[in-house]
Amino acid sequence: MRFGLILGDQLNQQLATLKYLNPAEDLILMAEVLEETTYVAHHPQKIALIFSAMRHFAKELQAAGWKIRYHTFKRDSEIKKLLDFIQHQQQLFPASALVITQCGEYRLQHEIETAWGNALQLPVVCLEDDRFFCGIEQFNQWAKKYKTLRMEYFYREMRKQTQYLMHEQQPIGGQWNFDKTNRKAWSGNPPLTSPLVFERDQIDQDVIELVKKEFSQHIGNIEPFLWATTRQNALLALHHFITHCLPYFGDYQDAMIHGSDFMFHSLLSPYLNCGLLLPKEVCDAAQTAYYNGQAPLNAVEGFIRQILGWREYVRGIYWLYMPEYRDQNALQHTTPLPQYYWTGDTKMACMAECFRNTFQHAYAHHIQRLMITGNFALLTGVHPQEICEWYLAVYADAYEWVELLNTLGMVMHADGGLMATKPYAASGNYIHKMSDYCQHCTYNVKTKTEADSCPFNSLYWYFMLRHEALLRHNPRMSMVYKTLDRLQDKAKIMAHAQSLLKQLDQL
Repeated sequence: MRFGLILGDQLNQQLATLKYLNPAEDLILMAEVLEETTYVAHHPQKIALIFSAMRHFAKELQAAGWKIRYHTFKRDSEIKKLLDFIQHQQQLFPASALVITQCGEYRLQHEIETAWGNALQLPVVCLEDDRFFCGIEQFNQWAKKYKTLRMEYFYREMRKQTQYLMHEQQPIGGQWNFDKTNRKAWSGNPPLTSPLVFERDQIDQDVIELVKKEFSQHIGNIEPFLWATTRQNALLALHHFITHCLPYFGDYQDAMIHGSDFMFHSLLSPYLNCGLLLPKEVCDAAQTAYYNGQAPLNAVEGFIRQILGWREYVRGIYWLYMPEYRDQNALQHTTPLPQYYWTGDTKMACMAECFRNTFQHAYAHHIQRLMITGNFALLTGVHPQEICEWYLAVYADAYEWVELLNTLGMVMHADGGLMATKPYAASGNYIHKMSDYCQHCTYNVKTKTEADSCPFNSLYWYFMLRHEALLRHNPRMSMVYKTLDRLQDKAKIMAHAQSLLKQLDQL
């Protein structure tokens, strides 16, 4: 008999572990443990989603003939860690080996590879996670070919490999990337579609009650809980997106509207990242919609690029550069994370709206994360490890392999430009252009130095001045510094920004 350990982000019957083992002979282990729920203070909905999806998946495996040993969460249990659970099962069942598919976090993977074999006195077989389009070794070989590891280069190679939206090795539509057509503000039409609401079974209800009791101290609401917790419902969510939202996703993927939490976004990343959906079936569905005339090319290309390009790319970079990547701080930022990241209590309407959405749904779309909460952390010089921990805690789709690169690299530019050729910094003008947040705000987005001026404005220019030695000669920043040189009230802007930084928690 062999043990097969399945983690909370591996909930798919196509998992390498299940293909390797034999249901007639081997035993599947699954466990809800304290260490995995509290190494950061995960959002209650994230915990509920994973616990419920795990329980549903265990039930699905049993129905398919697998023997399961499952540990439900008990805070006072002696089983605090995954290793504790495996050792407990060793006392009950003689196992000849432990089989596991490579996990998504360096922290746990390093422990498995360096400590578990000795602790268990068992061979540990660690299988490659083949749910991705690009294996880790394949990515490493790709990386050796380039001095600059740009996602666009990688994405084109993956398009050729998979043949998504391709005709005879050339991209359909004559260009690889339609991002420039995907930046429209939304003014009310087409109408937004309500998200799916799933009926809750007893497993869902039991888990929600458990999370209410055991994780009430974690930031975020447990209800309304909108997430699918079964593969069947995740497939319904995929169909809903392809049918109702994908046609408009391309045009409005960067738009932000007060009170409209989801816009035309897919809400599929939590299911991709925990295993309820596979990236290939999601990309296949989007491509089919294009070929059937259900969605335009700019929408389908933009959506596939997020999965085939960006998602695969950040995973490759993560495993290529960890663990050193985690500690980078190229801009030498040291500001503590402001308290309103945990409370939502701020006068900045854009920030407050993103916090509300985050706490209410364990969700915010990529522009809210990058250009609002992330942009503000960048401009104010927040320590990158603090904002990384926040993103890992508060979002239902956040696992370190995908969260760290997006936050430390894209948001905070703390990797010195490995992930992005320039910082994604912006003033209040960008927020005003892409949203209606400013009309709900007590701050004035049109001014820079008045008492009620939008904090983003002066902080933006102060950021550019602080990091001038690093950024001025960046070709993509030349226009910014030409504008900075022409500013008439530069000294006043800088003084106002410094004043804001001294009272950061009061903004």
